Amino acid sequence: MGSLHPTRDFAYVTDTADAFIAMLECPLQNIVGEVFNGGSGFEVSMGDTARMIAQVMEADIEIVCDEQRLRPKNSEVERLWADNTRLTALTGWKPEHGDLEGFRRGLEKTAQWFAHPKNLAGYKSGIYNI
Repeated sequence: MGSLHPTRDFAYVTDTADAFIAMLECPLQNIVGEVFNGGSGFEVSMGDTARMIAQVMEADIEIVCDEQRLRPKNSEVERLWADNTRLTALTGWKPEHGDLEGFRRGLEKTAQWFAHPKNLAGYKSGIYNI
């Protein structure tokens, strides 16, 4: 891995979808054209993310920081965290996976999804696409 200390706010897919639905159903007209964060509101380091994935997958791994994977000086994004306070206040939406235990549940669901050969067959790990 590259740097293990930067943190990220991972949003589980159903939480993201529910955030969009909450925005669509919001009766307040003053939300049109506004920007909202639909993230989990929880941040976790990349190292802790790798360790939790290994735990969920019941894998015994050694996490190594590869110097070649480190970003150039002053280019690493140290912290990505979504403050979802406005979205929650205006719509009542709240992520179901917005803490450490929720993050673990999301990883477990993702691992279960990938465990089905049909799902894994459609996953194109060799290319980046949207």
